[in-house]
Amino acid sequence: MSRFLVDRDGETHLRLAAGMELTRSQALLAVLGIAFLLAVPDIARLTPLSFAVFHQGILFGIAALGLNLLLRHTELVSFGHAAFFGAGAYTAAVLASHYDVSSGLLLLAAAVAVGALLALLVGYLVAGYLDIYFALLTLAFNQVLFAFVIQSEFFNYSDGLRVRPDGLNPPDLFGLTLGTTAYDLLLYYLTIVLLVIALLATWNLINSPFGRALDAIGQNRTRARFVGIPVEKYVWIAFTLSGLYGGLAGGLFGMVQLHVRPEPVLYVFVSGEILFMAILGGLNTLAGPIVGGIVLVYLLRLARFSVEYYHALTGLVLLVVVFFLPQGILGSLPMLGSGLERRTRDPGLVREDLARVVRSIRNGLTRAITTVRIIIFGVN
Repeated sequence: MSRFLVDRDGETHLRLAAGMELTRSQALLAVLGIAFLLAVPDIARLTPLSFAVFHQGILFGIAALGLNLLLRHTELVSFGHAAFFGAGAYTAAVLASHYDVSSGLLLLAAAVAVGALLALLVGYLVAGYLDIYFALLTLAFNQVLFAFVIQSEFFNYSDGLRVRPDGLNPPDLFGLTLGTTAYDLLLYYLTIVLLVIALLATWNLINSPFGRALDAIGQNRTRARFVGIPVEKYVWIAFTLSGLYGGLAGGLFGMVQLHVRPEPVLYVFVSGEILFMAILGGLNTLAGPIVGGIVLVYLLRLARFSVEYYHALTGLVLLVVVFFLPQGILGSLPMLGSGLERRTRDPGLVREDLARVVRSIRNGLTRAITTVRIIIFGVN
């Protein structure tokens, strides 16, 4: 075997780096996935696929990837990650509109730094809390930042800021001053490169001793502390890293949109959508948050122009995930494959599935009616 090919349990693995090995099927899927992402601009020209919406989905997926690092391993739920996404976006906007910074790479680096620094501060304050207290504290910080920005003249209130240094042209990339089409394409390919780097970095992180320590913290904080793991410190680091991902995604989002407003990047529902993206794609998978980001953003953007109450679509998709894809899109694919094979051989299983869904809905309605009755009339 060569240095890039190793034999594990009778199967050939591709070694990308020390401790990073892929089976043949995993390597094939990775190559096909990257090839598809690189071909998206060409596919969008030939199909109804929206290139701009797809790009936005990847950006929100990067933010969800950072949140998933916290959620999957420490089992802490954050309702405030839009704060880091919005901080990254507004950093790019402020530097471009107020200080005439024209370098796109400098805007992006500043966005990452501000997102990480904000997460460092917030993480220090919330790392010692658990469950609902942790979630509510992150939500509170998000709302404080949103209220501050939307009422600030410096950030131009609810109208937001342009990410155009001269008021007309987008920032330059790699020293090149580009037209709108070329700028969008180059920025998209830069996003793909950064996405691959983020996925590789996350892979290394979760398979490192630090990642295993986070798993121990998520399973039982008391036991983790007993064996010598500095729990609050590790949660603080994980929270900061997740904020760094959010700052990166927000900075790219601002450079893509070329205009930043509070509602699309800082509103509390944006935090909920980022959280839902991680769940939708699959919490226990590496690329699941990216898939969830693309799927949810695409659904919401399309529904916005065709459905009056388009936010209800999020709830409907969540119901579908709970009933039919409990492990998310990517996490449920193996289960769906084997399930479809069994149901092809035995159609009676389909009727059992439908009966199970009906029973679940009926039980849920019964519990809701009972709760309302207790609230109104009290306990008999």
